Amino acid sequence: MKAEIMALGEKSIIITLGDDIDEQTHNRVVHLLAELEGHKLQGVIEYVPAYCTITVHYDPWHIWKWARSNNMQLSSPRVWLQKQLEAIIEPYIEGKNEESSNSRGRIVEIPVCYGGSYGPDLVDVARHNELTPEEVIAIHSSGTYLVHMLGFAPGFPYLGGMNKAIAMPRKAIPRASIEAGSVGIAGAQTGIYPISTPGGWRIIGRTPLKLFHPEFEIPTLIETGDRIKFIPITHEQFASIGELHWT
Repeated sequence: MKAEIMALGEKSIIITLGDDIDEQTHNRVVHLLAELEGHKLQGVIEYVPAYCTITVHYDPWHIWKWARSNNMQLSSPRVWLQKQLEAIIEPYIEGKNEESSNSRGRIVEIPVCYGGSYGPDLVDVARHNELTPEEVIAIHSSGTYLVHMLGFAPGFPYLGGMNKAIAMPRKAIPRASIEAGSVGIAGAQTGIYPISTPGGWRIIGRTPLKLFHPEFEIPTLIETGDRIKFIPITHEQFASIGELHWT
């Protein structure tokens, strides 16, 4: 396994660790992310992990000021930072380090009411795949899904491991608004909308669990590396539960 590193605009650098969306690549991303965060590099604002990459966002002016205060001559902040990153990820670039993270994260159970007003696209997903709605529910709730990354909307988990037997393309015309907690399918992926937002995923159910609390120090219930297990509940259970909050 080799890594590539290149500039991404004037204030970002992207590190690519593979081409495939799979658990092995995910583990490499998680392992390298921990290595990078441990080095506390000057000027780095944040590291953003994705399926196969880590994007490094940095402040060039901070690096210039820090270098000047330490009597260092820099050709450019980007070149300096890229050299620091290359030194950290050298084992990956040379293909010497095939270690992957063995952490399986937490198992997070998500109650979901499938179909009806909570899952208006369930019947269409079933019809598209020549299944019954009950079979779609059984397949979707039988797996355990790895959280590869959060994105699109605050706390939106991109989940790997969905059975392709229930895959379906996004809607040609996205909905103007999708309810918070909605569980959707897009292609061979599944995910959960933590907030109300426009979107084109096929909505097959909804959870009463509130996934995003901006007032919390850690605002998202789900984190990268967690594993999600969907638990079917009835419409009556959904109505009696109301909105669930985690603390």
